[in-house]
Amino acid sequence: MSELLTVMSEEWAIRALIASILVGIMCGTIGSFMVLRNMSLIGDAISHAILPGIFVAFIILGYSSTGFFAGTLLAALFSAIAMTWIQENVKTKNDAAIGIVFTFMFSLGVIGISYLNNQQGVHLDLKDFLFGTILGVQNEDIIITFMVTIFTISSIIIFYRYLFISTFQPTIAATMGISVKGMHYFLMLLLSFAIVASLRTVGIILVVAMLITPSATALLLSNKLKNVLFLSGLIGFLSAVLGLIGAILFNTTPGPAMCVVVTLLYLLAVVFSPKKGILFRAIRKSRLKAQIEQEDIIKAIFKKEELLKQHLHQLCHELDLSVNKVKNHLRHLLENNKVVEKEDRYALSATGYKSAQELVRAHRLWETFLVDKVGLSDDEIHEDAEKYEHLLPVEILDQLDAKLGYPTIAPHGSPIPSKISDLDQSVWKMQPDQSAKISRRQISNSVESQLWELGLAPQAEIRIKEIQSDKIILQYKNENISIPKALAELISVE
Repeated sequence: MSELLTVMSEEWAIRALIASILVGIMCGTIGSFMVLRNMSLIGDAISHAILPGIFVAFIILGYSSTGFFAGTLLAALFSAIAMTWIQENVKTKNDAAIGIVFTFMFSLGVIGISYLNNQQGVHLDLKDFLFGTILGVQNEDIIITFMVTIFTISSIIIFYRYLFISTFQPTIAATMGISVKGMHYFLMLLLSFAIVASLRTVGIILVVAMLITPSATALLLSNKLKNVLFLSGLIGFLSAVLGLIGAILFNTTPGPAMCVVVTLLYLLAVVFSPKKGILFRAIRKSRLKAQIEQEDIIKAIFKKEELLKQHLHQLCHELDLSVNKVKNHLRHLLENNKVVEKEDRYALSATGYKSAQELVRAHRLWETFLVDKVGLSDDEIHEDAEKYEHLLPVEILDQLDAKLGYPTIAPHGSPIPSKISDLDQSVWKMQPDQSAKISRRQISNSVESQLWELGLAPQAEIRIKEIQSDKIILQYKNENISIPKALAELISVE
């Protein structure tokens, strides 16, 4: 660490660090629009096409940072205009036009620089321009890079609104009087500035990594353009600094080291991004799978009215799940009060019944839609309905129900449950001495059967006598009836 601090205190290292930071922020920011506009290949092409500008600048001005900047900038602008003109005026594919221009310009540059190197007393190393020579950055280079960075960031801030709408809604931008073509050429200008300013830092081959990878990383972390621009600049900054430090520590070339660092940051985002990362997608997929399996168990219990523990293996076979997995799901459903456990069986709670009815409603509404609106036959709809019953939100179900005219019978003749609300008026929610009538419609046939067994017919007038922790005692025709909490939660009253 002491050796690193000693090296970083050297004047050349400070110049290299400043140049790296400026290039990282500038390329990361402008690169966001390149990625969003599918212009990544154009950035790569322009970075290669600037090579003839070095040859021409050296012929006219000799070895001069200002001369190289001016020459490469003119070559970049010429290449950008040429590619755009061919795309718009010649019957050539867009990517083909890009390939034609940049390979031609790159080849001219290689030929020119090779010619100069064959002249006596001239040494213009091609690899310095291909891969950068950041450790040889001079004060003149820093001034140029600083000015270009300020110009690029200021332009994005000033024209942010125009860049935003022309990027995402070019048709609307045109109707608002914004020149979409003008914004395209303006971005090409900014891109050319950024590429030319990065020449000494990462070189013309690796600059595309600093333009594209920070932006691609930021887009994995956020969907808001302002956040993406900020994150792109930050990632470019970190990549430049860490790459330079890594190059000094491992005695390697800084430009490639920066590209390796930014790629590693991208891979971290690919894995760990909260919304789009592989890890969190796998976790969400696993949770969704568990949710679907639990809902299948709830629906199975709903259809059977209850699940005898001795029939647990049969349920496992029906759902194609292992016994341990079904037991784990039942334990989770018990904890979430969707299933209640009795001595020899499992039954649904009020919450469980509501969930099961919503699943059945979703299944049968989707079957009806596939038959009535899509035109499928009855034997082609079950598999799709089994899938989408778990994915359709309540709002979509309500819209589907209304679109179908609130059907009551599914295509195969089964009744479609109507939408149910929470049991706000259940026996369990009543207070002592409060009176009510048993509702004509209960949440399930099982509840109605148990009420008949207790002697409570629809519209029977009851009065709450006592409420205990696990049961409720009500009075009906001078007779006290004890009802377990699990059943009392399901009995709807008026």
